[in-house]
Amino acid sequence: MISIRAPWVKLAACAAACTLMAASLTGCGDDKKAEGGVTVVKVGVVGDYNAQWDTVNDLLKKDKIKVELVKYSDYATPNRALADGEIDLNAFQHKAYLANDIKRNGYKIEAIGDTLITPLRVFNNKDRIKSMKDIKDGDVIAIPSDLTNGGRALKVLESAGLIVCDPAKGYVPAKTDITKYNVKIEIREAESGVLANILPDVAAALINGGNAYTAGLDAQKDSIYTENIDSSNPNVSQLFNVIVARSADKDNPVYKKVVAAYHTPETAKTLMTVYKGAFKPVWPGSEKYTY
Repeated sequence: MISIRAPWVKLAACAAACTLMAASLTGCGDDKKAEGGVTVVKVGVVGDYNAQWDTVNDLLKKDKIKVELVKYSDYATPNRALADGEIDLNAFQHKAYLANDIKRNGYKIEAIGDTLITPLRVFNNKDRIKSMKDIKDGDVIAIPSDLTNGGRALKVLESAGLIVCDPAKGYVPAKTDITKYNVKIEIREAESGVLANILPDVAAALINGGNAYTAGLDAQKDSIYTENIDSSNPNVSQLFNVIVARSADKDNPVYKKVVAAYHTPETAKTLMTVYKGAFKPVWPGSEKYTY
């Protein structure tokens, strides 16, 4: 005998199937951070200087939390990815860059913990110059193309005596704010991550510690001039790198544990020993740690 189901039976079965499917999908969404009972926190980073996160993960094991790094190749993407919910946190930028990106894009994100500071350094093309005094008219100097780090780079060139910038522009002047060239250099802008790659084509490039480390450059041995990052620099606190969360999640207890694990002597030791002085920890209390 062939059984013919009433329409309402079919509808009920369909509804049940849909409910089951929805529950399944919802379950996947709710459990996306759970891996064998461990809460996974996706952190966006730029570059290959991430040994400190191995230390953080070791410290977080007792809390059953694991940081999973999501690597990006440029500075523009991690804040957008965080704002869009693709990652949980990011840790690649200083406060000045964060403030500018929020202003430009309206992101609802904010810093939840200081991490490190890495000065801009002048790395020389050793085939062309040996020191800052060797820079001459016509030499090309490469700097970061983004507003905040580009401005920092110009202030470094100013402190070295190569140019003079309009003081009204503070620590983020643009090339158009250069009022005098003491040495008639050509300033070439490029994305921070490629500056080391174009070093053979220029006399020198201003590269931060992270990108220099990724490129295999030694911050101490391969640079000829360094940005001032001590307390005499009035802008130094704006150059502190930070861990950033969506504003709605700033008080997330899991994220607070990630920050707490970062703010430890163990992480400070990793930062200073692995990177040979390229980075300096800057969270409250870390000033007692020395390389």
